[in-house]
Parts: sequence; structure tokens; C-alpha cells
Amino acid sequence: MLTVESLTKSFELEDEVVHAVDHLSFCVKQSEVFGLLGPNGAGKTTTLRMILGLLKPDAGFAEVLGTRTSEDPEAVKLRLGFVSASDGVYPWLTVREMLLYFGDLYGVLPDVAAARCETLAALMGISHLLDRRAGGLSTGQRQRVTLVRGLIHDPPVMLLDEPTRGLDVVGVQTIFEYIARLRELGKAVVICTHRLDEAERLCDRFGLLHHGALAHEGSLADLQTATSRSHLVEMFVDLMQGVAHD
Repeated sequence: MLTVESLTKSFELEDEVVHAVDHLSFCVKQSEVFGLLGPNGAGKTTTLRMILGLLKPDAGFAEVLGTRTSEDPEAVKLRLGFVSASDGVYPWLTVREMLLYFGDLYGVLPDVAAARCETLAALMGISHLLDRRAGGLSTGQRQRVTLVRGLIHDPPVMLLDEPTRGLDVVGVQTIFEYIARLRELGKAVVICTHRLDEAERLCDRFGLLHHGALAHEGSLADLQTATSRSHLVEMFVDLMQGVAHD
């Protein structure tokens, strides 16, 4: 459903060229959760921005259901849902108004958006919040609203950027349940995170980013065989120290 092929992006910082993403390739299938993992600065968010069509790659492409971002960015955006820990809500709108507004932005018919709003609100336990102003919600409530918003146009591919950052135990569990639901719905899911312990519980396959390049890719069993390490944290410690096994 999602194919990333040789994505490359560099930035000039003063007199230095920084290779943020270096010929990155991976694919994600239906009902699969792929963890794009790495420390801060590894290139995760830059990769998501290129997939979303917000940043033009120097080379390579991202493709959703056969359509490339470079060829038809608007069509690709309609097929993507995006959830970020930094996403805000519109405080002067009610939750229902905000969700319907985003449905309209994505071209969802009003009746369909209204029905989907009710269904998703019930799924995420926010039905009682639909007619409250978003500005008065707690952090956990805002989080659930953001998760519903990402699905209002029923995209086949979901991108989650550091979705558990700043959340307490209950909030993290909400994210886990949400991702399990996305898998049940047949979505292809990409999670960018540096929380490796959580990634081990959530993801079917992993891509380990180091300096913008994919150092290892595969299931946890594949990575354990390739690195002779049991856990993702140990694999990354090796990468950071320059002693990871090939």
C-alpha cells in the first residue's frame, strides 16, 4: 500500500551539507505496522514530510496505492492519515465541528462524515465530548480527538509521528489500542518513534535509521539474527557506537 523508494534529502547548514535521509527504501502492506525507528535527528520526521508531500525529495519517491507524491500530491494526501504528538485542536470549535470541518477538507460527503464521526467517537470513547469546545479538553481527551481526526476520511495508510510523546501510562495504552484497531481495519501503518521498548510491542516489522540511512530492516527475529542482539535498544547502542554487526 505504501512504497518508499530511494528517498533522499540533504540540507545545507552554513558550510556543511547534512544528509537527513539517504536513499531510504521500504514498503508497508495492508494490516501491517512498520516501525521507522531511530534517535532524534535520524531522519524520521523528514521522511514523513516527504511521504506527505510537504517536502520535495532530492531523489527517490513515495507511492501510495500506485500514486506517487511527486505526480499527484493531492491524491496521495487523501489516502494518508497523519497523527503527531504536536498536533493541536481548534479551541473555539466543538469537537464535532472540528471533525466535520476536517472531513470537509478531505472532500468527505457531509452525511458520510457525520456518520463516521459518530462511529469513531464511540470507538475512541469520546461520544460525550462531541458537543464540548475543544479548548476545554484535558490532554488525554485532546489526544483521543486527534486520533479520531486522523481517520475521519478513512485513509488506507496512517502515519504516526512520536504518538506517545509526553503521554502518561493511560495515554500510551490508548495509542496501543488505537494501533491495534488500525491493524484490524486493514490500514498500513508507519510509526516513527525513538521509544524502542514500545515499538517492540507495537510493530510487525522495523526499519532502523542511522544518519538517515536504513541500517537494518525486518521483523524482530530478522534483526536479532542480523545483529546478534535480543532487543532494539541493544541494536541501537551498537549502531551509535559504530560496532553493529552486518
